[in-house]
Amino acid sequence: MTRAGSKESQNYDNNNQKVHPQPVDENMNQNGGSMDTMIGRILNNISSLKSAYIQLQEAHTPYDPDKIQAADKLVIEELSKLSELKHSYREKNPKPVAASPQDSRLLSEIQEQQNLLKTYEVMVKKFQSQIQTRDTEITHLQLQIDEAKLRKSKLEKKLKQRGLLNKESEESDEENYFSIELTPSLFTSAVENAYQSIHDFSKPLINMMKAAGWDLDAAANAIEPAVGYTRRAHKKYAFESYICQRMFSGFQEESFSVNGSNITVSNEAFFHQFLAVRGMDPLDVLSQNPDSIFGKFCRSKYLLLVHPKMEGSFFGNMDQRNYVMSGGHPRTPFYQAFLKLAKSIWLLHRLAYSFDPKVKVFQVKKGSEFSDIHMESVVKNIILDDGAERPKVGMMVMPGFLIGTSVIQSRVYLSDVKCAD
Repeated sequence: MTRAGSKESQNYDNNNQKVHPQPVDENMNQNGGSMDTMIGRILNNISSLKSAYIQLQEAHTPYDPDKIQAADKLVIEELSKLSELKHSYREKNPKPVAASPQDSRLLSEIQEQQNLLKTYEVMVKKFQSQIQTRDTEITHLQLQIDEAKLRKSKLEKKLKQRGLLNKESEESDEENYFSIELTPSLFTSAVENAYQSIHDFSKPLINMMKAAGWDLDAAANAIEPAVGYTRRAHKKYAFESYICQRMFSGFQEESFSVNGSNITVSNEAFFHQFLAVRGMDPLDVLSQNPDSIFGKFCRSKYLLLVHPKMEGSFFGNMDQRNYVMSGGHPRTPFYQAFLKLAKSIWLLHRLAYSFDPKVKVFQVKKGSEFSDIHMESVVKNIILDDGAERPKVGMMVMPGFLIGTSVIQSRVYLSDVKCAD
C-alpha cells in the first residue's frame, strides 16, 4: 500500500510539473509580444525622424526660415517620443536576469538605433546653430536696409525742397541704379558731361574776372601764349584749357592724386562709387561725409584751380579759401558751381577705372600736327585748303581717351586757321 501510495504521489507530482509551467510560457509570449511592439514603435519613430530630418535639410536650399522652424519642431517631437520609449523600456526592464539570443539581437538593434539617434541629435543642434546665425545675419542686414532707407528718405526730402526731384525720377531711381550697364557708350556720355561742365564753369569764372577788372586778353595769353586766335571770342577756350589742365591733373593715377586714398580698389568698387554719386547733388554727398575721398578730391581741386590771388580779387578776402582748407564745403554759388564741375570729373575717373583693362587718357602737345583720328577741333566751321599744310594744335582743351581699341578724340584749338562765317 505504501509503495502504491508512493507511486500515486509521484504521478501526481509529475502531473503537477506538466500542468503548471503553461502560465509561465504565456507570460514569456506576452513579454516577447511587448518587446516586438516596442521595437516596432522605435522603428516607426526612427522612420519619422528620418523624414523630418530630410525636410529640415530641404528647408535650407533654398533658405526658408518658416519651413526650417516647422521641420525643426517635427524633429524635436520625434526625438522626444524616442526618449519616452527609452525611459519606458528601462522602467519595465530594469535589470534583465538573462538574455536569450532573440533578446540580445533586439538589444543590439536598440543600441544601433540609439547611436543613430545621437547622430541626429548632433545634426539637429548644428542646424539650430546655423539657424540662429542666419537669423542674426538677417537682423543685421535688415537694420542696414532700414538705415539706408532712412538716409534715402532724408536725401529725397532735401532734393524735393530744392526742386531737383520729381515723382518720375523718385519711382525709377532704384530701377535705374541696377539697370545701368558698363559700356563704352556710357563712358562717352560721361566725357560729354565732363566737357560741358568745364564749359559751364568757365562762364562764372570769366564773369568773376571781368567783375574784378582783369584784362582777359592778357590772362588768356598768360595761360596759353603764342596762340593764333581766329577770333577774339575764341580766347574763351584758353580758360577752358586752364580748367581742364588742373581738373585732369593726376587722372592717370588710381588715387587721382588724393592724399590718403592709395588703397587698391576693384573695378566693381569703382563702378559702385560711380553709381552711388551719379544721381546725387554733390553738396548732399559732402554733407554726409565732408572728409570722404570725394570730399578730399573737391577740396584739393578747388585749391589748385582757384589761385589765392584769383580768389582775393574775386571776393576781397580769403574767407572761403580758409574755410575750404579747414575741411569745410561752403554753400556759396561759386563753390556750388565748382562742385558740379568736380562731380563730373570725379565720375569720369571712377568710370575709367571700372573697365578692365582701364581706360587710358592721352594728351596732345601744343604744336602737334592735327590728326582726324585722335583729335577734334572745338571750332566746327574751320576751313582746310586742299594741299595746304596740316594745321597745328594751338592748345588742348580736353584730353582724349582709349577704351580698348576705340578712340575718344581729344578736343583741341587749332592755331591760325580760317573759319567760315
